[in-house]
Amino acid sequence: MKQPNRLHTWIEQGNVNISQLFFQFYKELKITDEEAMLIMHIHAYQQAGNPFPTPDEVGARMMATQTNVTTMLQKLMQQGFLAIEQEPGEDVKTERISLLPLWDRLLDCVYKEKHAEQESSQKELEGEIFQLFEQEFGRFLSPMEIETISMWMDQDGHTPAIIRMALKEAVISQKISLRYVDRILFEWKKKNIKTTNEVSKHASSFREKNIQLQPAASNTKKVQFYNWLEDRN
Repeated sequence: MKQPNRLHTWIEQGNVNISQLFFQFYKELKITDEEAMLIMHIHAYQQAGNPFPTPDEVGARMMATQTNVTTMLQKLMQQGFLAIEQEPGEDVKTERISLLPLWDRLLDCVYKEKHAEQESSQKELEGEIFQLFEQEFGRFLSPMEIETISMWMDQDGHTPAIIRMALKEAVISQKISLRYVDRILFEWKKKNIKTTNEVSKHASSFREKNIQLQPAASNTKKVQFYNWLEDRN
């Protein structure tokens, strides 16, 4: 996953502290402890104004020989963590060790972790939907009912929040059945109602309309419910 070049610029200019991300994910990238220390030394040299520290310079700071440093650098380049780039100068081109490939890989790790957290949270919400239906039905769901609810999410693309609101409409209307909830979801999808805010506005609009249609002389207040099974608009 490629991140915006602006972020790369911020990292290279020292405006983003990358150390926490690096220490968190370098093991996942299968970078050894010694290689990780080598990378941090290169980064430190670059922060101090030396874009291309030599193996001798890095080795002088580590308990590693120039040969070992060279071998590690070659390995990291082969694995796509480091790259050699040329920078144009006034007289001659200069070289620098680019850490941008590594930053890209670290950002990929962050993205994957957040995506995994979102998936886990989504699975929990989906599991709660099945429990909610069982609570309202007062019994365990049948395999067919579980499959129907799963299809609402997997095939029809309804979110757990929208399904929860559809069930709420069914409860309010005292018509608790999967068929009735399915009809509600069908009507919302047909009218391109996708968010909880849109559902709330749609339900409020209908109820206000029905209140206005009630006879003014009536002394008995009646609550009008939306009969989704009879909606043909």
